Amino acid sequence: MMIDYSLFWNTLEKSSENWYTLTNKYHMSHSTLHRLKHNKDVSTKTLNDLCRILQCNNLRPCKICIIRYRPAIIISNSPKIT
Repeated sequence: MMIDYSLFWNTLEKSSENWYTLTNKYHMSHSTLHRLKHNKDVSTKTLNDLCRILQCNNLRPCKICIIRYRPAIIISNSPKIT
């Protein structure tokens, strides 16, 4: 399974924040945003920071907290061990 952060990008697009403000105002690294863009692993601290930045709370749930999974294609050239 792979994590899909497209909901985060949709939420970010609708907010007043963008890549520039995340990196310059909130000091998020370009590599972290790159990892999100390419659906790579990020820490729960990063997810928490993004929820805080996007002002998510119990009354306004954060779309990035709803993680969608996609099936991963696993290619293995190793022989099966029996």
